[in-house]
Amino acid sequence: MDHKGRRLEDIWALSSFWLEHTHDYIQWLFPIPEAGRFNGFAPLLTPTVQAAFQDSDVMRQHQQQSLAVMLDFFGLARDENGIVAQPTLAIPTHIWLKAGGHNHLRITRIIRSLALCHQPGLARTFQQAVIEIGTHRGVVSDSSI
Repeated sequence: MDHKGRRLEDIWALSSFWLEHTHDYIQWLFPIPEAGRFNGFAPLLTPTVQAAFQDSDVMRQHQQQSLAVMLDFFGLARDENGIVAQPTLAIPTHIWLKAGGHNHLRITRIIRSLALCHQPGLARTFQQAVIEIGTHRGVVSDSSI
């Protein structure tokens, strides 16, 4: 449960509008070792927590479900070949396709967290997908890549 009493299932059920305009949940879904500037209440990814991710299929599955929620938010989806663009992916509705912005920071956090939480293959797949899709379907700056 996070600092506002939200459970994972609560966050997973929220709308894309909420996910876009709320900035204190991503740190709970995708922890990293450093404190973020938007949520001082979020737990850090300590060596103990990393070990728990290594030992727990459930924790990794929950993080994969969190990724599925964020992929849908980004207009992406997982399939048997990796991560692909949904047919509805478009710059006006998926602002991560624009240069800069907080969603690029979210993407970076997700990639780092997946890698640090013993899911490096999934981290690489996500990283490659957002680079490829972002450069072909968006206006993503070189500094973001």
